[in-house]
Amino acid sequence: MTTLTADHALGAAVLRHLDAQIVSARRLLDLVLRQGQAIREREVETVLACLAEIKTEMARRERLEADRADIIERAARALRITPDRVTLDALATLLPPADADAARSRSAELRGLLAEIAREHGINRALMRQELAFLDHLVRLIGQEPATGYAPSKGEPAAAHRVLDLEA
Repeated sequence: MTTLTADHALGAAVLRHLDAQIVSARRLLDLVLRQGQAIREREVETVLACLAEIKTEMARRERLEADRADIIERAARALRITPDRVTLDALATLLPPADADAARSRSAELRGLLAEIAREHGINRALMRQELAFLDHLVRLIGQEPATGYAPSKGEPAAAHRVLDLEA
């Protein structure tokens, strides 16, 4: 694609937006990491406080996504393409070279942060499932309820369970 007339205002808007996205992603990563530590230390109140802060940050990110959509619309009009076809490389053709390079660099940083957030969030989910399974086990022990799932018998026949009791 050939370079179009550089749009300094668009370049500034793109860089401001990417900076805001990076700040938000760093906040979110910090919250997810703190939440993971709280899960490991079984600090329920801290886990819940982090969850509330994550929810607040996600609401902020909704506004950032609306801003992103506006920038993409603006670029799509300038490029005379549909918004779904706007890529960073296409957008870069509208920016001064220094802004295009800065946008690529910030975009790469943002992608790295988002990947790290996703990884840590996945770890947190696994830790919480593990903690809930342990809690379920404790509750069953206290209530003297049998464990769910497969449990091999100790020389005793398994209790009969009738699903269908049919006679012809």
